[in-house]
Amino acid sequence: MERTAKATPQVAREHNERLVVATVYVHGRISRADLARVTGLTRTTVSDVVERLVASGLVAEAGRGPSTGGKAPILLEMPARARLLIGVDLGDQVFTAAVVDLRGRIVRRASAPSEGLSGEEAGRLALAVVDSALAHGDAPILGVGVGAPGLIDTGTGTVIRSVTRDWRDLPLGQRIAEHTGLPVHVANDCQAAVFAEHVFGSAPAANLIAVKVGMGIGAGLILGGELFTGDGFGAGEIGHTIVHPDGEACRCGRRGCLETVASLGAILRGIEARTGQPASLDQALDAFAAGDPDAREVVLGAGRQLGYALASLVGALHVRRLVIAGTLAAFGPDWLDAISAAMAERTLEALAADVTVELGRVDDVVVLGAAALMMTRELGLRLQPLDATMSPVRGPRGAAR
Repeated sequence: MERTAKATPQVAREHNERLVVATVYVHGRISRADLARVTGLTRTTVSDVVERLVASGLVAEAGRGPSTGGKAPILLEMPARARLLIGVDLGDQVFTAAVVDLRGRIVRRASAPSEGLSGEEAGRLALAVVDSALAHGDAPILGVGVGAPGLIDTGTGTVIRSVTRDWRDLPLGQRIAEHTGLPVHVANDCQAAVFAEHVFGSAPAANLIAVKVGMGIGAGLILGGELFTGDGFGAGEIGHTIVHPDGEACRCGRRGCLETVASLGAILRGIEARTGQPASLDQALDAFAAGDPDAREVVLGAGRQLGYALASLVGALHVRRLVIAGTLAAFGPDWLDAISAAMAERTLEALAADVTVELGRVDDVVVLGAAALMMTRELGLRLQPLDATMSPVRGPRGAAR
């Protein structure tokens, strides 16, 4: 029978420090006594951990809470600017890097046009926008998070393949780390985007699907509180799933992919085909809001196509919360209703009734998500709902330390 390895004191100390950090972050403000109660750690251990965190500046005392009969307890919090984060979105048309605080507020941003750039030229521009953002940091920088198009090894930060940028086996994370001297975490842009809702949304959820819809379409999956990337890092690559075998040619080289019927490009092409005039995103939004029948039919039709495709995700995973974010989220509730109705048509009724579909962020979803991904990795946060059980690791003698 295989023996279970015991945690060393160092492993126990690191785990419990991360447990305290995550608990303070999720609760906002909490006393030492409540920290011990929520985490299951002893009060002595909590005091030792808090002392180290306060000395580092990551946690601070924030006044006294209400008294329950005795002396009012001192509350602890994680100041929003105890550390700053750099979030980077290597988008199709613009590269953006932003300074973000620990609560997801953008302090400053830098951006540069990127349309048509590829290879080394695109790589140099990525470093330049990161440099521009770093120049504006006025507190310790925790690290850099990057959302990039393509298939990304999130463990090493390597771009395995990005057709858009003509990158193959590019050690992007390593290059940025060597250039800046900071920790760097890289993920696919859609996989990064789910962290914007998971970390900076209304409340952490153990399971969450976020679908980013713009010129491309992709999903990010949080399962059991962790980013799920699949065995080969391609989980969520739904944009190039073929939905109409005899459909339009796609930029991936095949025909009838989901992007050809449900993306921003599909909507703009559809409006042009009906009106005979080229349309921009702003024009499409204005026409849709004004009730233009052509615009509404095209936009809602694209929403239905997306809903049909998402039905398989709901059926396979039964995740109760699904967020639709990105450029097309600007079309608002009517577009979302078309997605939800189509999804319900092709999903088991009981599952469809158990799923909440929400509109997410229109702008900055990748920047914020990349920053959040980096923050959770560097601080060791594993965010769970407030009522989730948070268990301490046991030391060599089996006691909670």
